[in-house]
Amino acid sequence: MSNGRILIAEQEGIYLLKLAGDVRVTLCASISDYIERIFSGASVKEVYVDLLEAEGLDSTTLGLLAKLAIYCIDKLHIKVKLLCLNRNILRVIESMELEEFFDVLGLPEAPELATTDVTPEEGEEPDHEELRQQVLEAHKLLVKLKPELMGEFVDLIHSLEVDCP
Repeated sequence: MSNGRILIAEQEGIYLLKLAGDVRVTLCASISDYIERIFSGASVKEVYVDLLEAEGLDSTTLGLLAKLAIYCIDKLHIKVKLLCLNRNILRVIESMELEEFFDVLGLPEAPELATTDVTPEEGEEPDHEELRQQVLEAHKLLVKLKPELMGEFVDLIHSLEVDCP
């Protein structure tokens, strides 16, 4: 799998989050920052998550995408449009029961927006406390959405909670 990349774009209330390659926890600070930007956006009309070039997503990434989708439904009354053709990723989204929070699309006419690469530079260290909080929040949300996942994530959640300062 290729290293993950994160590209973002926004134009006239349309937001795009494009994930490419193998997207793992080390990239989640960039994802979280962009999600916060969407949350504070003045007039959000549409939100797209483009996974057409994604090869893999870890559970923290899935939790952050779920956070975005739930916020958009609850606060903005819109569903995030998820662009994905990768059967493995779609299967994971379905197994986590996240598909109900997205409009899962194949290859529709996505908006043509100029993207900015926000992938951290190689060797750039994320803030460990911020990363710990994001991982904890993402996994707690996944367990809240699908309680059967508690068995898989209980040790991780407990470990992250114990590490709280």
